[in-house]
Amino acid sequence: MMRDYETIEADTALDTVMRSVAPLAPQTVSTFAALDMVLAEDVFANEDLPPFPCSSKDGFAVIANDTTNPRRLIGEQTAGYIADLQVEPGTCARITTGAPLPPGADAVIMVEYTQEADGMVTMETTVKPRADVRPVGQDIANHQQVLAAGTRLGPQEIGLLASLGYTSVTAYPRPRVAVLSTGNEIVEPDAQPAPGQIRDSNRYTLMAAVQRCGAEPVSLGIGTDRGDELTALVMQGLSTCDALVTSGGVSMGKLDLIKPILETEGQVHFGRVNMKPGKPLTYATVAGKPVFALPGFPVSSLVSFELFVRPALLRMAGHHLVLRPRIPVTLATTLQGDNGRPEFHRAQLTREGGNWVARSTGMQSSARLLSMVGANALLTLPRQDKSFEAGESVMAIMLDYPESEPYPDPS
Repeated sequence: MMRDYETIEADTALDTVMRSVAPLAPQTVSTFAALDMVLAEDVFANEDLPPFPCSSKDGFAVIANDTTNPRRLIGEQTAGYIADLQVEPGTCARITTGAPLPPGADAVIMVEYTQEADGMVTMETTVKPRADVRPVGQDIANHQQVLAAGTRLGPQEIGLLASLGYTSVTAYPRPRVAVLSTGNEIVEPDAQPAPGQIRDSNRYTLMAAVQRCGAEPVSLGIGTDRGDELTALVMQGLSTCDALVTSGGVSMGKLDLIKPILETEGQVHFGRVNMKPGKPLTYATVAGKPVFALPGFPVSSLVSFELFVRPALLRMAGHHLVLRPRIPVTLATTLQGDNGRPEFHRAQLTREGGNWVARSTGMQSSARLLSMVGANALLTLPRQDKSFEAGESVMAIMLDYPESEPYPDPS
């Protein structure tokens, strides 16, 4: 018989989740496959950059204090090799951007300030020693720490690693997340539903959400309402992946089998959350791996993912910042209050007159996925009988902005 679960608050549920997940074991990965992954150790330069004094401009390599004018052109130094040149008083060498500075020279004069004729170069201005010369180690010194553990690898960090010869790094891996839809009424999107059936949207919505937060989705397909089949799929997913996300089968019906399976195979930490949408949300651990059993209604499923699954997957991937920014916004229209449960109301935010203004996406039915289309915020509406009036300020979770807040480390 299914347990009767106490309804807990959303903050308590999130705390329970975040205290039970930890970063995955670091792995050595290709630098060029590590975009958006998190470094697990500090990175130090193993050479100077630049490794030789070089020109930062196209021009002529000269001795700055030489007063000879014009000077004899003795040759050319371009990037990529070392020419057999020695700059002495009365001479100069043509040089290109990035090319090594020839021995004897200590400055570069830009070509714009010179005149060249018959093998002689006339300088129209003077230069100081080291002018337009990049010294050894100007950018990076040998043994300098260039990246710290915990850094999220963006394009610039990957380029930096490449410039130092790091073709692999130690980073936290992307969590592999098994995704399972449940229900006899569910068919694949390319199928024609029979009477009483609907196409599966949840699995594809959730796999996209998994991918968007930097994890790797693994489809387990559709599980029918048979306990043995669902148990086999749950255990298959957990045997090959780091986490499992299911949708459907978590309410109180006879065929809602996910909770009893999780009770048998692992530990259910909560099975009901005081929130709208998403009340039947269930969280368990099986063999030490997190299992998120989300409600079957599409909006309930996606909102639950955003609030609980995404922060957990980010922590597993080694990220420190795991919570979306929350800001005060002004309501453009009146919204009905709910005295039963706090609501995460889907809304569109626009910037107007220096303030963020929120507009509802329309009917907020848990089954209406269209209410999430175009939404860039979840309004966090506390439970209350009265309406939230136009012009009133409420808090909003910014869905289109990167995470900006850490979750406190478990004590």
